[in-house]
Amino acid sequence: MNDLVVTPQPENPAPARRRRSRRRGADAALPAPAGGRVIALPPPDEPTPPRGWRQGVFGVLDIGSTKIMCLIGRGESDGTLRVLGHGWRRSHGVRSGGIVDLRDAEAAIRAAVGQAEDMAERRLDNVYVNLSCGHPESRLFNVRWPVGGREITESDVRRVVTEGRMRAMSEGRSILHTMPLDFSVDETAGVADPRGHLCDQLTSRLHVIDASTTALRNLETVLTRAELKIEELVSAPLASGLAVLDADERELGVTVVDMGGGTTSIAIFGEGQLLHTACLPVGGMHVTRDIAHVLSTSPDSAEWLKTMYGSAELSADDDLDLLPVQLIGDDDNHFVKVSRAKVVSIIRPRIEETLEMVRDRLESAGVGRAADGRVVLTGGASLLDGVGNMAARILNRQVRLGRPTGIRGLPEDPAAWPSFATSAGLLAWAAGAGGALGDLDLSEPRSPGLLRRVIEFIRDRV
Repeated sequence: MNDLVVTPQPENPAPARRRRSRRRGADAALPAPAGGRVIALPPPDEPTPPRGWRQGVFGVLDIGSTKIMCLIGRGESDGTLRVLGHGWRRSHGVRSGGIVDLRDAEAAIRAAVGQAEDMAERRLDNVYVNLSCGHPESRLFNVRWPVGGREITESDVRRVVTEGRMRAMSEGRSILHTMPLDFSVDETAGVADPRGHLCDQLTSRLHVIDASTTALRNLETVLTRAELKIEELVSAPLASGLAVLDADERELGVTVVDMGGGTTSIAIFGEGQLLHTACLPVGGMHVTRDIAHVLSTSPDSAEWLKTMYGSAELSADDDLDLLPVQLIGDDDNHFVKVSRAKVVSIIRPRIEETLEMVRDRLESAGVGRAADGRVVLTGGASLLDGVGNMAARILNRQVRLGRPTGIRGLPEDPAAWPSFATSAGLLAWAAGAGGALGDLDLSEPRSPGLLRRVIEFIRDRV
């Protein structure tokens, strides 16, 4: 660091009138050390004002492979989020984030939403929904748009985003997010908001996330049957990152690994933006199935063993700790004894495989140093003992457990909060924690037909 050094004063200087600081408490004069040299420190930053949220009450729906969760809440004046009602049900009709049985999924959604509505004493019509189905993919595009020396307007920004969407469109895929990462105004790079700048050519680096159109239509169908309309679809890893990261982490570079029931999602942040996402078809539910298969026990019994005694790493006394296991087909009073070491030996390979897949995705992401930053684990499967240590070893990065922050009204047990990461992030998104250009709606139009796409394509270029 290059410190600004104040030149020492000559001996016996003439008395000088101290200049009064404009701000009370400012470091206008620092006492000089024995050497007569002092370091001029910059003034402290002004306190960050509380986040301003959108007005109103919002409903969000996290549709996962093991649970379906609904939150109803609003943004508070102190910058926090308050949950007015929450409800959850065991997931039915959902596998790897996708809808596989419309009737079962509808019943589970109705039950979770109804529980939240009763607690909040209000009815939901529209909901913000996470997306982990449809094999979502993440791509980067560079788009240039001629401005002609005039001032950049909102229309120019929209045209750049529209051009990126047109390039990203492919048959059978629907665009979920088109997020400007940064802009370049002629030769000036790194412009966060180009509106008002004068330039000849506007360039933007866009991050596009899309998913299978069929999977999205099935999701919309089941919500329609549950008498709900989709207000907006939000990438699940993006939502998790909004809930468990702070601004400094997103700026320096960090990876969120959300270890859910049927999937493990990855979100890489850097320079304050979401740079890359990925979704792996493996999660905590696969650990449960492994235990059930090897021990010939029911999925419910396997889940109990995993939750109460599971770990990703062996300890010295695991061979001596015997656990009761009821075999499939035996009567209710018959149990066999299985060592905890046996259970851990079943869990460990699956967690290792998952983290090795995460490591491979990080190495192939192509986002530079951002993928080398700290890793934040969240989601229900991250609560297993030993997962953090194993992740630090396999990923060769610093690892911490991420819980939703700045939110009130969640269930009282903080240990369970990582399971709420996606739904808490959805609520933050709904209340306005979108992107740098939060006052400009850049969301993808919903289900436009071919004629409408052509009309909008022509309109944006006229």
